[in-house]
Amino acid sequence: MSTETLENVEGRDIGSGISIIRERTDVDGSGPRLHKHPYGETFVIIHGRARFTIGAAEREGSAGDVLVVPADTPHKFAVIGPEVYEAVHIHESDHFITEWLE
Repeated sequence: MSTETLENVEGRDIGSGISIIRERTDVDGSGPRLHKHPYGETFVIIHGRARFTIGAAEREGSAGDVLVVPADTPHKFAVIGPEVYEAVHIHESDHFITEWLE
């Protein structure tokens, strides 16, 4: 049985200058479509793997990796199953600002 957990915390709600997304899923291929933010985003991968597109580059991220996406850089990722992908996505803003590109 597939499971997904997504928890968003905006920094302004807790007195912080950063916002986070905590994600846990075993749904192969899941992930956001191409988008960008006017601030940097850092992915801390705790478990599992995902295929990331960051600008023109593609790479696989796996447990223990930290990937940084510069401000205004289009990016997306897709979970590589069947193992659980678990990560913390750190947004360098006290609230989420997303421009969807696809």
